Amino acid sequence: MHRTAPMETSDEQIIPLSKKLKTSRKGNGAASQVKNFVLDTNVLLHDPHCLNRFENNHLFIPVEVLGEMDKFKNEQTERGANARSVHRFLTQTFDHQTKKVISGVNTPGGGTVRIFINDALHKERPSAAIRRFTEIFPDREAVDHKIMAACLALQEQEKLPVILITKDLNMQLKAMALGITCQDYLNDKVSAEDAEDGEIRTIVVEGHELQCFGSSLSLELDISRTGPLEMNEYVLLSAPDQKLMPARHVGKGHFQRLKVPQSLQMPRGIELRPANLGQLCFLDALLDPSISLITCYGQAGTGKTLMAVAAGLYLTAQREYNGMTVSRPVVAMGDTLGFLPGTLNEKMHPWLQSIYDAFEVLLPIHPHRNEGPGSPHASERKKQKKQAIGQQDASAPGQIPLKPYEQLIQRGLLEIEALCYIRGRSIPNRFFVLDEAQQLTPLEAKTVVTRMSKGSKLVMVGDPAQIDNPYVDRRSNGLVHTRNRLRGQKLTAHISLTKGERSQLAEMGAQLM
Repeated sequence: MHRTAPMETSDEQIIPLSKKLKTSRKGNGAASQVKNFVLDTNVLLHDPHCLNRFENNHLFIPVEVLGEMDKFKNEQTERGANARSVHRFLTQTFDHQTKKVISGVNTPGGGTVRIFINDALHKERPSAAIRRFTEIFPDREAVDHKIMAACLALQEQEKLPVILITKDLNMQLKAMALGITCQDYLNDKVSAEDAEDGEIRTIVVEGHELQCFGSSLSLELDISRTGPLEMNEYVLLSAPDQKLMPARHVGKGHFQRLKVPQSLQMPRGIELRPANLGQLCFLDALLDPSISLITCYGQAGTGKTLMAVAAGLYLTAQREYNGMTVSRPVVAMGDTLGFLPGTLNEKMHPWLQSIYDAFEVLLPIHPHRNEGPGSPHASERKKQKKQAIGQQDASAPGQIPLKPYEQLIQRGLLEIEALCYIRGRSIPNRFFVLDEAQQLTPLEAKTVVTRMSKGSKLVMVGDPAQIDNPYVDRRSNGLVHTRNRLRGQKLTAHISLTKGERSQLAEMGAQLM
């Protein structure tokens, strides 16, 4: 229903609805009835280009929607930018001609777009449907109620089917109770399979092939044996003698062995080892400089955030990047942090507590190792302890000594950034971890991806099944949208983590509750 069309206006003569064709021919020859779509505010803010994505159907924007968008136009956020974009597009489309605003102007797809003014609620003799509506919803000032009343009035005026397009689930339920047909905005929804956590595919090989792969670090297989594979897709090679070996498909049936160290040594921190096959594949992608974007699905406790932060610290210590940035959307990303006291970092602390937890694990104040007193790490451990005591003595009386990750922040190697301030930035040579990416809209995710400059790596992690943003779901959020649109590219990789490693209780709760 929603296809992409170029952003442009049409100067064709306006055709009244009554003279419009009521069917249109699709590519397969089937007839599809033209419809009237009423757009809610959240749809326009979600995708300001949606007005060109409804083919030959007719779009009605209730005047109350314009009033609601006016509240956001001054925000220096993605939501404010979208509101301004819609205002500019409508102004250009109607070309300041009053008749076009009410009667409609043609869209590139063959439909029309217009502003709809509904006065049915103020008539002395309202229709039976409007009387019933006011009895059910006596509050006439609520914008949602005015939009639903506009749909009822449009149903009485037009013969074509009227459908309300909104991303507000509660509004959909109320509208359907009144007999109004509702739909979600489907243009950026991915298939249900793309939003699922997928197991790593197993490919059966001969014993000598697996042995050759282990020694030469590469293997080529025909597509008839492997089936279609994406670029940088991780697989598990299985031999008849029950031997298994993970591999990464680098294109045209060529498989490459994973290049992963036995453990990651955090600077002045712990050693971290991959706990399962999924984490092993994730770490391979994190450490590969040829991969610039990684998307990772995983339920709570699978280690997605911990592994991403650990890889960023490790590569920053190796001077592969100038520094590391960790961010997380404040749901929604357009919300500001001005109501919380303190500095920006203090404002962000409640929202980024899970990130701080990861740093506490990776960079404890006194890292514990398993080596004995005579081990090569013993002298280093004593030296770190003396440095920590010296810093504590040098600090002002009563002042708490800086934690290891706070020292990295002071040195500029680590940055904790509010995502709502990323618009307009250019981020070069940085390891950027975006936690809880499933809370973003597709347009917000695009904003983040397009901020990455040369030499930067973006890691987007999240759980598509755990969403707090009321205007996205598991099939339309920014994480799955990014994975779906950029899948199969040479610079991208995707990993799904399915095994919980936090604790047996956490994994049991994630699976059964």
